[in-house]
Amino acid sequence: MTLYEYSARTRELKERVEAFMEEHVYPREHEYHSQFAEGDRWAPSRLVEELKAKANRQGLWNLFLPQSEYGAGLTNLEYAPLCEIMGRVVWAPEIFNCSAPDTGNMETLVRYGSDEQKKQWLEPLLRGEIRSCFAMTEPAVASSDATNIESRIERDGNYYIVNGRKWWSSGASDSRCQIFIFMGKSDPDNPNRHLQQSMILVPRDTPGVTIERSLPIFGYDDAPHGHAQILFENVRVPASNLLLGEGRGFEIAQGRLGPGRIHHCMRIIGQAERALEKMCRRVKGRKTFGSPISDQSVTLERIAESRILIDQARLLVLDAAAAMDKVGNKAAAKKIAMIKVAAPAMACKIIDWAIQAHGAGGMSDDFGLGYAYTNARTLRIADGPDEVHRNQIGRLELKSYN
Repeated sequence: MTLYEYSARTRELKERVEAFMEEHVYPREHEYHSQFAEGDRWAPSRLVEELKAKANRQGLWNLFLPQSEYGAGLTNLEYAPLCEIMGRVVWAPEIFNCSAPDTGNMETLVRYGSDEQKKQWLEPLLRGEIRSCFAMTEPAVASSDATNIESRIERDGNYYIVNGRKWWSSGASDSRCQIFIFMGKSDPDNPNRHLQQSMILVPRDTPGVTIERSLPIFGYDDAPHGHAQILFENVRVPASNLLLGEGRGFEIAQGRLGPGRIHHCMRIIGQAERALEKMCRRVKGRKTFGSPISDQSVTLERIAESRILIDQARLLVLDAAAAMDKVGNKAAAKKIAMIKVAAPAMACKIIDWAIQAHGAGGMSDDFGLGYAYTNARTLRIADGPDEVHRNQIGRLELKSYN
């Protein structure tokens, strides 16, 4: 029993997603990694494409879109346990067409896209035929403050001219990535800093778009997904590619990042749960100085603390999801910021303990813990660093004492 009682539909979908993972994903993790070791790391995974077709046929597809005619129609609270299960394996969410940044980009197109934009880009994304990229972060400025961005979107008749350099643009290195959502300044002199930015759709094959390099994270290149540095030089796109209207970019970013942040937290709880599972199995099966490692008090304390931390984080995430459903993303901003700080920090600690419990093996790729730690540590920066969220939480807390 949990504090939040899942709906009958969620319970049914949870059983089906768990069964799919048990039958098709966990047994084939080694196969997934072997495919990339043997072939072109940037080519789509044959295994993932095969499993995508299976998941689609079983109706386990586009489960992430709340209150939408396009997805399963689940609320954030209903989707949370499903997202956690998918997150137990880093590459699994794509199988269900529920992986970042496509989920956030699809939600952006659903909310803010025109009928033409939806037909051209949203529909193939929903079918899993193409992938997408969100290009906001820049190397020259502190992009945790989105008003700092310097890239430009300038009107030229029936077109916009896009210029700028972006980096950590997740998904851009994927050969299936066909569309970028680009954020830049269209009105840099506007006295309101939050009305200076716009967002525009830039097709990948537009002249002037150059992927300069792929950026590895702690040595992991995340192929075939990748994180790219991209140069946009006098990129000319139709004015109809603008999202919502000039000066609405910051507004769109705030609407997009709320769901994106909670999805990251849901997935990272799944990774932390998997790390605890691996730690428990390891310490029960290894002996030091004549007794199982599981008998050591330090091990028992870490296992206990891990269970407490995971359950605390899960309840915080469910609470934030329920608030998003009931009062909206803006009103739930403090709860979203809280989980964005708490969940990655929790996962970092538990995965680190799991690495320690595995000894030298924990530092290898054999158990997947190094990669899991990389993902957890990355989330302390991605979608806003801890410091920004803590400042927001503090300011919102102080407001209640006015």
